[in-house]
Amino acid sequence: MRHVRRVSLLLLAAIAGAPAARAQDLPRGTIIADVTCIDDPTQSYALYVPSTYSPAHAWNLLLGFHPAARGRAIVEKYRDAAEQYGYIVAASNTSRNGPMAPSAASVRAMSLDVGQRFAIDADRLYLTGLSGGARVAMQVALGKNNIAGVIASSAGYPDAKPRSSVPFALFGTAGTDDFNYLEMRQLDRRLTSPHYVAIFSGGHTLPPDDVALEAIEWMEIQAMKNGRRHRDDALIDRLLEKRRARIAASPSPTATVHLLESLAADFTGLRDVAAEAARARELAGQPDVKKALGRERAADDAEARRLEQIFELETGLRDPQRRNESLGRLREELTRYAGLAAAETDSPERSQARRLLRTISGAAAERVDDADYRALLDRLAPRGRQP
Repeated sequence: MRHVRRVSLLLLAAIAGAPAARAQDLPRGTIIADVTCIDDPTQSYALYVPSTYSPAHAWNLLLGFHPAARGRAIVEKYRDAAEQYGYIVAASNTSRNGPMAPSAASVRAMSLDVGQRFAIDADRLYLTGLSGGARVAMQVALGKNNIAGVIASSAGYPDAKPRSSVPFALFGTAGTDDFNYLEMRQLDRRLTSPHYVAIFSGGHTLPPDDVALEAIEWMEIQAMKNGRRHRDDALIDRLLEKRRARIAASPSPTATVHLLESLAADFTGLRDVAAEAARARELAGQPDVKKALGRERAADDAEARRLEQIFELETGLRDPQRRNESLGRLREELTRYAGLAAAETDSPERSQARRLLRTISGAAAERVDDADYRALLDRLAPRGRQP
């Protein structure tokens, strides 16, 4: 962690530097899968430069990190939004899950290279990442730097310490079957500084294209609110109407409350949203909706307790006197979760069971050295790739 924190202090200076004439030969309007860093040939990144790019003015920049060093996957996800809203997107081909020092080197090399090649607005610097890559992005942003925003997919803080505020706008994403779903929900509950967490149907993966676009549009709203970009009334009105249309199509009263609250928070200061704020309070106060919101929160708390109970049972595997009893109880609980996870019909219970099994099995090797238990997990864990 220390290495990434130190690099974050250098990030802004590297990006704010004047673009070098030697770096103006890269094509625009198309994804470049592999750009080798000029000053460090061991580092490379995928790149998208908007078709309208000109060095005559400074551009927004989105730097990305993938847990498997698949920079192109990040760039492909944000290409359309980048073209529409004027973002250069660069994502490392070398940063991956593992020791932090290599990721720190990729952060510094990529940011320095992009800063040399292109005219970058130092006030419009954004970071994104998936899973461990999101933790890299968050660590850099938490350093003393002028980061405008982070799009964190399927993971939050690198040190797992909850925070009530961060100095940048934060857009989080998670799938309903994502083993880090609960982490992102808890981040959302605790954080009071500008943030939004989008939950989609899916697993531990980059968000769907419409959510990726929503993330960039949300960052544009935040930039207008905090003065990082000029105010565009036509854009404000368009995005406000888009959000109102989502509210009109909301599938449930609880979802409507959340959408109304986020609209009021995001557009306050840009438009009169007193009616939406009042409607959110009124709806949330209705007895049936209030109970549903309470059940929603209780479900998250119950899921956290179930994980704690499983981890407590795992400690018993190391005690010869408790081992057989603990293994039996683990087998019973995990078999029950596996049955729920295999249901043909989608439901909150199925998603929760899949999340629990993936969370428990994902890092079991680091927690438990018990061959029978590991075999049980191998047999019961949900199948299917989580990109």
